[in-house]
Amino acid sequence: MKSAKNIFEASSRPLNVAVLVLDDSNTLSFAAGVDPMRAANRMSGRRLFDWQYVTATGDSALLTSGLAVPGQALSRLQRCDLLIVIAGFRLHTHDTPALRAGLRRIAATGATLAGIDGGPWLMAEAGVLDHFTATTHWEDLETFASRFPDITTVRNRFHVDRTRMTSGGATPAIDMMLHLIKCRYGDALAARVAGAFIYDSAPDPSRTQSRSGNPGHTALTARVSALMEQTLDTPLTIPELARQTGTSPRTLQTLFRARLNTTPKAHYLSLRLAEAMRLVRDTDMPLLDVALATGFGSAAAFARAFQLAHGQSARAIRRVQRNGA
Repeated sequence: MKSAKNIFEASSRPLNVAVLVLDDSNTLSFAAGVDPMRAANRMSGRRLFDWQYVTATGDSALLTSGLAVPGQALSRLQRCDLLIVIAGFRLHTHDTPALRAGLRRIAATGATLAGIDGGPWLMAEAGVLDHFTATTHWEDLETFASRFPDITTVRNRFHVDRTRMTSGGATPAIDMMLHLIKCRYGDALAARVAGAFIYDSAPDPSRTQSRSGNPGHTALTARVSALMEQTLDTPLTIPELARQTGTSPRTLQTLFRARLNTTPKAHYLSLRLAEAMRLVRDTDMPLLDVALATGFGSAAAFARAFQLAHGQSARAIRRVQRNGA
């Protein structure tokens, strides 16, 4: 029996959903995938979503919070209209031949597959995102694009391409689920579900991901910050940032001071050094390459800025990690 061809078409039929939960998933990612469905059922007074939990082996999946989610083994799942893959940490241990085969088998039924947080990475490893456009968490975007050349990688918070949905993290997954509710069951229900969560973000697939997440941002400073994030390796001047966002350097200085208690230049530098810390801790990239990737023209300039910002050198952090301390 084939799955629904297009789950985004308007329909009153309940959607058959399987939620595949992997160990080490974040609780917020899990809730972001499930709770909008629960709220839609409650708000509509009907069972619009009929979901079940699935795990890799049939053993309960243990979330990072310590919560256990019981479910049947993926190998026993026969069909569904939508399979939501929720993953978080230690993706390499979850990327097994059995999991890949299970994802490919469900995809072959015509089901729509959705990935949240680490989910897109496991879907990509299984080959079910080949020749689709997809997104993943901003930390992994460059590596993801390099590793999977048959996937068109975008920086969007979430992205829908035919029978594939991908989300960069937990909060964008709410956007993604609201988008599904809106397409399938209408604007009014999606608005009521968002209202129940006091959730004000519009489910716009074209919105790009942000690394900073500072609630003090205005629409303008958020756009400028996003542009900074896209140019960490080749920092733009403040006048150029102002030009590309249709404002003046003076306005940027005023807004960053008033809303973020900093200057555009200092904010830019903090983004670059935060990315440098991530690359130092989470990758084996040579330190000179880290410096170049974060816009520093020399190893000496990078070392001084890193030490000042983080209180220790990049080499010292690497040394502690190698020693297992």
